[in-house]
Amino acid sequence: MIDRGKTKQASSRRLNRSLKEDMISQLPDPLICHVLSLLSTKEAVGTSILSTRWRSLWLWVHRFELSHWEFLDFNAFVSFGNRYFDSTRLSCIHNLKLTIDENEASYLTPWIDALVKRKIQHLCVRRTGGGSSFHEMPLSLYVCETLVSLKLVQLTLVDTEFVSLPCLKTMHLYNNVYPKETTFERLVSSCPVLEDLMIDVLRNDAKVYRVHSRSLKRLRLLRSSSLQSDSVPGVVIDAPLLCSLRINDGVSKMFIVKDMECNAKLDISFDFGLEAFDESNVSSISHIRNFLPGISTVRDMTISAFTFQIIHHYSKLEPLPQFDCMTRLDVIVCASILQWLPTFLERCPNLTSLELELRNDEEMHPREMNQISFSSVPECLLSSLEFVDFAIWGHFPEMKLVRYLLKSSTSLKKLTLNVNHDSIDYDIFNELLKIPRRSTMCEVVVVDF
Repeated sequence: MIDRGKTKQASSRRLNRSLKEDMISQLPDPLICHVLSLLSTKEAVGTSILSTRWRSLWLWVHRFELSHWEFLDFNAFVSFGNRYFDSTRLSCIHNLKLTIDENEASYLTPWIDALVKRKIQHLCVRRTGGGSSFHEMPLSLYVCETLVSLKLVQLTLVDTEFVSLPCLKTMHLYNNVYPKETTFERLVSSCPVLEDLMIDVLRNDAKVYRVHSRSLKRLRLLRSSSLQSDSVPGVVIDAPLLCSLRINDGVSKMFIVKDMECNAKLDISFDFGLEAFDESNVSSISHIRNFLPGISTVRDMTISAFTFQIIHHYSKLEPLPQFDCMTRLDVIVCASILQWLPTFLERCPNLTSLELELRNDEEMHPREMNQISFSSVPECLLSSLEFVDFAIWGHFPEMKLVRYLLKSSTSLKKLTLNVNHDSIDYDIFNELLKIPRRSTMCEVVVVDF
């Protein structure tokens, strides 16, 4: 006997499902395409089996991700792309992430041409795999009037005399090939509203990178190594609105920063091409002399241990500039030059926050560590320094520095000690906490790490 109640329930569920499907189908195409753009590429294309009307709606989606590894073979990938990148279609493509491999890429030119015609705004093209064949980006890309953000990975940027990217604000370039130094220079300078630039340089690239921009606000450059040794790689930055600069460069010998924005943020880790400081190396001394004035107006500075060590050696030959605007300093200091820290702080009269970590010199004899002392008290310790954050590993010089800060600073409000309890001597540490503080407002906070 048939259960009529269950039959009615099943029919009701089918009806409700049908009504919901009908409601979605009744939505206008632009709204459905917007919904499809929120799905993954595979899910969006999968909707084409729902009905005749849905068969080609995914082709009008304005946000898309296309990766070669999602297809069984190369021909299927190209065929799918040719269908989507149809230059005769009038709809706009706002956002595209394209991942290609090292195989032949003749398809790239018509695809990029179609994207430019269809007013692409956000474009990411990434080449995966090894090999030395870096596909060339088509010329149409360099005159895209609608492009707002661009990310290119392991590609070749061709040398062209004319570049016009009037809307480009963000550009991230990772391990790309530039035929000439002027190729990169022209690309950056032809973006009149560019604000954010990130560059990772190929390890066998020893060019001088010149950044000339009237609009740039944030710049990060990474160059880890170079296979060439017969050239003088460098970095030249002329960006008066630059408010954040980060350079991690183990190759360049020359750094020039012009007209950096006052109160900017700086993070530097480089060695001017020096494995060890050499007072007789006139060109290196000149490069350091030319670099320091350009960063003297920064508000926030982070310095690696080796960069700080080079500045220390240079200060023995020539005076350092004043860092009157600096209010925050984050630095790793080698124990061998710890005594020089107050001398550097003399150049920072308005410093309010100091973050420190001491790097122990393995070649430094314990007797030398015991002889570390601090004879002078910089102006900032007497007037402006309020916060110190210090990583404590249990080295004897660290204890001396804490004692010096507590006894010398009159403005200190908070000393945070990030303590590694596995390596610290508790007897010595407890003695530190008992040191009289010159500043009556100073609070000592201990944090485990």
